[in-house]
Order: sequence, then structure tokens, then C-alpha cells
Amino acid sequence: MYPKDLLKLIHYLKKLSGVGAKTAERFAFELLKYSDFELDDLGNLFKDLKKNILYCSTCGCLIAENICKYCDSNLRDSKKLCIVSSFRDVFLLEKTKTYNGFYHILETLISPIEGKEIDEENITRLKKRIENFSISEVIIALDSTIEGDATSLYIKEELLDYKINVSRLAFGLPIGTSLDYIDRTTLTQAFVGRQSF
Repeated sequence: MYPKDLLKLIHYLKKLSGVGAKTAERFAFELLKYSDFELDDLGNLFKDLKKNILYCSTCGCLIAENICKYCDSNLRDSKKLCIVSSFRDVFLLEKTKTYNGFYHILETLISPIEGKEIDEENITRLKKRIENFSISEVIIALDSTIEGDATSLYIKEELLDYKINVSRLAFGLPIGTSLDYIDRTTLTQAFVGRQSF
């Protein structure tokens, strides 16, 4: 049986997405090899993480200061708005260098099985952004999953009254795959080849 603190560390590491019991154990034993300085530095980083990393109140992206580079109309195409499910998706799309408009992060997708519904306040903020910036194109860049499809259809219905072009990433993305697992070239092609939705 492992010492109590090691078990607690393994328990927390297993909570990370994609980390199973064996990987969590491996990570924990690697951390035991770190110097006191490295462990102190890592501990301080964890303590300060929530304090130093903020969420933009407009788009939901991660920011290190009170200014969001993804919401700056001087740097971005203010007529385009890309809807994603997480801030991780923003970083993935930014790597492709094919999009320079605004982003809107949903945070949750519709999942009847898990009892998850769309956040109506988030949809209200989305509509206000479309109106305030006279957005002409909304690009839905959600995962090609049942939840992503259900949420995309819901958003499409919510935006019917707006005279805007609504498109979704091309369906060349494998069904059931998260954007996290798509290589940059495939993601670029899917983004450039998006279709009206």
C-alpha cells in the first residue's frame, strides 16, 4: 500500500482528462524525483493559477490580464464569430492561422444522457454580441459528436431570425472525434471547407 499522501496525489492526477490509474501512478512517481525547488515552484504555480488566469467576460477565453486579444476589434475581423465548446478549441483554431474573427465559448454542450442543457444566459450573450457588432457570419466549430450535433442544431434554430450566414466546419472531421485529436492540417481543411448549415 502506498503512503497516504502519494495515494492522494494519484487520486487527483486520475481526475485529469485522459489520465488513468497507471498513468497517474507514473506521474506521481516522476514528481517524487523533482527537487524541493521544483516542487515548491510547481506548488506555487498551482496556488496562483486561478488567481492569475482569468476568463474574458465577453468571449470566455483564457486571459492573463484584463484585456482579451480575441475580443479586440482592431486586431480581429469583427464581422465573424466562431462558436466553440472550450477555450482549448480556440487555441487549436488559432494554430491553423485560418481564422481571425471573434470567438464565443459555450462551455457546455447539450447532452440529454448526462442531463446537460445549454446555458440560456450564454445564448443571450451570443445574440447580444451578434447584434452589437453586426456580425455577418457565425461559424459553428463544435465537435462532430451527438452532443456537438445537437448543440449545433439548437444554435442554428436560435439564430434563424438573424440575417446572417451560419456555417459549420466541414464534415471531413471523423465522427465521434474531439477537436483535441485532430491534426492541424485536417483542422485547417475542415475550417476552410466549412459549409452553410
